[in-house]
Amino acid sequence: MLGVDQLRVKFARSRTSIGAKAVVTGAGSGIGREFALELARRGGEVICSDIDPQRAKETVALIGEATARPAHAFFCDVSSRSDVEALAEFARETFDGPPTLVINNAGVGIGGQVVGNIGLDDWNWALGINLWGVVHGCELFAPMLRESGGGIINVASAAGFAAAPAMGPYNVSKAGVMSLSETLAAELSGSDVDVTVLCPTFVKTNVARDGRITADGHSIADRLMTLTGISPARVAAQTLDANDLGKLYVLPQFDANVVWHLKRHFPAQYAWGLGLLGRLLPTD
Repeated sequence: MLGVDQLRVKFARSRTSIGAKAVVTGAGSGIGREFALELARRGGEVICSDIDPQRAKETVALIGEATARPAHAFFCDVSSRSDVEALAEFARETFDGPPTLVINNAGVGIGGQVVGNIGLDDWNWALGINLWGVVHGCELFAPMLRESGGGIINVASAAGFAAAPAMGPYNVSKAGVMSLSETLAAELSGSDVDVTVLCPTFVKTNVARDGRITADGHSIADRLMTLTGISPARVAAQTLDANDLGKLYVLPQFDANVVWHLKRHFPAQYAWGLGLLGRLLPTD
């Protein structure tokens, strides 16, 4: 772990988020859009990729209105290897070289069914976007970043370690993103590339509304979003600052930190509590 003095030296020497040549997936809304806007405010040039081209163009327009910085919309289904290959090539052409920051943000929500009732189609859909999307981004962009130096930010979730019931595909996908990020950080240790994994609880985005979540699951998610959800702009800025400092984990909320420590210090009691929660939660 870097000491305070080392962090200050690193921060003073190089802030990846300032003037970045950045690629953001899922930039059409939510945290991805706020990453793109914040990077533009910091003087960067941003490729805003999304599976919804109109949303990507809206983000580019917002950047133009707010900062007049260059930004580019690009269609990309991150579950498709060929789409991410095309995104990587577009980035190299646009920036006349490799990007300096890649944010693997695209993701979908899924929940409300227990394992055995989910269906393999939903498993494939969720893992294809939430996990394979990040795998594609890391596998294809990591070699480019080794050339340029910079940062990789992978958006996971507190679900990746919380393992709440009735969220199997989401939990598995986000746990995979956490493990991939930890592995990549170890592999890039000592290089000029910093890896950060974002693990929030509820952020005020449309991920639940656009996902495959049961009616009961929607009701619970909406209540929790209202009670505990935080601004995606705040999350984006905090995560960029963390990557600038070389921090691996970002847990932006108090409840995420509580769950993180409970599971690690009291694993048996935590598992018992999850079992109780599983018996109380409604499932369709």
